[in-house]
Amino acid sequence: MSILDNTKIGNYVQINLELSKDRLTKEIIDAINVSSIGKISDFRITDGKGIGVVLKLSNGKEQWFFEDEIDLLDENGNLIKKNNNKDNNNIFIFNILRELKYENKNNVSELINPINFFLWLVVSFKDIF
Repeated sequence: MSILDNTKIGNYVQINLELSKDRLTKEIIDAINVSSIGKISDFRITDGKGIGVVLKLSNGKEQWFFEDEIDLLDENGNLIKKNNNKDNNNIFIFNILRELKYENKNNVSELINPINFFLWLVVSFKDIF
């Protein structure tokens, strides 16, 4: 889910403090503890891969948050369920890769086996994707 698909400047969101408090100042954390609702005042590219939001907090300060640190609210103030449906083929492939295990080989015949090499290569690169 891209936040740009479901919201615009002026919408309200709820901040998940547990996901973001390690990088926030005490003043910002206190403001979120007073009210975890913020108003979107701008969008910002976070790390080249995603969109973050700049929120106006209850104390009037502005702070940016990653997309996964907030929950969208509808016009009645109810949480909008996040839709994390990505391409099912990609999810299936990544699930298979996560389940692969590689055990170190000590026997020479195991080391030169191309299937073992391929398995090692896939397991080594799975964290990159």
